[in-house]
Amino acid sequence: MPYFAMNRFRVLRGHEDTFLNHWKNRDSHLDTVPGFVRFQLLQGKQTEEHTLFISHTEWESEQTFIDWTQSEAFRKAHANAGKGTRDIYAGPPQLELFKVVL
Repeated sequence: MPYFAMNRFRVLRGHEDTFLNHWKNRDSHLDTVPGFVRFQLLQGKQTEEHTLFISHTEWESEQTFIDWTQSEAFRKAHANAGKGTRDIYAGPPQLELFKVVL
């Protein structure tokens, strides 16, 4: 059954390009991970303070997602998370996990 992991990022207005460049230039290592299906970076609504972005990954199952979070690929992909870019966020990212029910 498919499983979805989403991180919500509230990026302070004016820092959208910095955020996008970070994602464009990072090596996620996802293409080497068993059970990985798809990645998308979504842009949502803007407020006066921030622009909402969501990283969206689809996995073959909850277990393949869990396995990835405990893998060397995960450690490599997150080794530089937040370094030099923390001041562009309106708070920490919010992880949301979903399983298919219908």
